[in-house]
Amino acid sequence: MKKIIIIGAGAMSSAFAVPCVDNKNEVTVIGTHLENDLIDNINSNDHMHPGLNTKLPKEIKFRPFKEFQSIVEKDVDLIVAGISSVGIDWFVQQISSSYKKNLPIVLLTKGLSVVDGKIITLSQKIKDLLKKEGHSDVNISAIKGPCLAAGLANKMRTGTVIANQDIKESELLKTIISTKYYSTEVSEDITGVELSGAIKNIYSMLIGASEGLSNSEASNEIKSKYFLNTAASLIHRSISEMVEFVSHYGGKSETVYGLAGLGDLYVSAIGGRNSLMGKYLGEGYSYNDAKEKFMKKTTVEGAQLALEIGPTILKDLDSKKFPLMFSMLDAICKNKQLKIDW
Repeated sequence: MKKIIIIGAGAMSSAFAVPCVDNKNEVTVIGTHLENDLIDNINSNDHMHPGLNTKLPKEIKFRPFKEFQSIVEKDVDLIVAGISSVGIDWFVQQISSSYKKNLPIVLLTKGLSVVDGKIITLSQKIKDLLKKEGHSDVNISAIKGPCLAAGLANKMRTGTVIANQDIKESELLKTIISTKYYSTEVSEDITGVELSGAIKNIYSMLIGASEGLSNSEASNEIKSKYFLNTAASLIHRSISEMVEFVSHYGGKSETVYGLAGLGDLYVSAIGGRNSLMGKYLGEGYSYNDAKEKFMKKTTVEGAQLALEIGPTILKDLDSKKFPLMFSMLDAICKNKQLKIDW
């Protein structure tokens, strides 16, 4: 039995607690300073998580942020980062004072960051921030793949990949968190896994736009029936660009064809917030109009990532090699109408 602390009580981090506790670990989910009401809600409603609409196992402990330090300062075997990408700096600030040499950190968060004009993975950002705080030996893994939170919370058969530069660490984590319904692969290409898991959000918006982009002269009824030819073409071209992107920034091209790339792209493209935003863009709405009219209070991860890394990509990469990426960045970052050069 391992003592696992999950920081962040959102849908994915809370769902991840389910296989962890089913594998006989002691699991505590600690809400952030913004999630006190959520923690109260879960504890007062028979462990019903409102974001998952699912009752979670009673063995999972949900604790408010005020208990954070007292819990983390005790013996812990594994810390899981279940916060949003904008919370990475905050996460490091919270764990820095109590972080012990080589204590395993697992990163669930998908995204990339720009530091000093360069695109880096979130695991690298965590390492760099902890190093500034005097921690030279940081053991961090990333878990990525086609995993919808509600499906995992309800124990639907799910596959993900655990990546760590030290493959032995990935294999150790596999024994700690895997169950009959939550299967895990291992990889030492943490850079490729993180890059794939992040940029698939941008490409899933493009694939979501396929209905609107299929034939400008066809009726909406015809488009809705026969757009799959267009979707298939965009999937093929998206994968090709993802391979180029991952290779350019230091990952292995073959990683794109695995769970973190192709697998996660499939799940995101057939439904979800990124795909929905893509649908509106394909119908001719500008990003700002679509966000305001249809998704004002909804986080669209692909759009957030585009706004974060877009200006850097537009400088770093050749538009001829990444026509789809550049088309979406123009739509999001410059609020232009989405157009694809076929």
